[in-house]
Amino acid sequence: KDYRIVESVIHVDRRMSYSQIQRIVEDEDEAEQKALAEFLPMFMRMKDLAKILRQKRKARGSIDFDMPESKIYLDENGVPLEILPYEHNTATRIIEEFMLIANETVASHMFWQDYPFVYRTHDTPDPEKIEKLATLIQNFGHTMKKSKEEIHPKEIQKLLGSIEGSAEENLITRLTLRSMKQARYSTDCTGHFGL
Repeated sequence: KDYRIVESVIHVDRRMSYSQIQRIVEDEDEAEQKALAEFLPMFMRMKDLAKILRQKRKARGSIDFDMPESKIYLDENGVPLEILPYEHNTATRIIEEFMLIANETVASHMFWQDYPFVYRTHDTPDPEKIEKLATLIQNFGHTMKKSKEEIHPKEIQKLLGSIEGSAEENLITRLTLRSMKQARYSTDCTGHFGL
């Protein structure tokens, strides 16, 4: 509803992990909820707010490439020990949504104040790459609406939704991601196609 941009210092009252918050807000683990009872109403409100933010982003066409990520575990000397899947869960999504809205709010504020600023930008995909992607996905029975010059992010969003759970999901998701331009930093606020 509103925001303030201030010089501030974060004071950590309690150190918590994503898996701990997941057990509280999603698994409803009684022991964890009891141990952090004073924070429980805030965690549940955060879960609800993150869901609202995600729905608003989706409604405007934001693209979520929900691809598996990996976490590399190192020993005390920095030597890799193992690579395991990094789990996205409700707790990580809460923080992702809050970070996105904080970044968008600051970028918007700086833009409208006409202050010099460095923006995270993401240009519209190259039409040739989108054309190649459209041809490829037709072989799997999928289509995309696009003009000659550009595609709307909602079309990418719809494509990713239509392949969810299919045998070709991983292949098409990766090829779709490769069809996008790389996000970059710029002093010109040219927008962010993926958001």
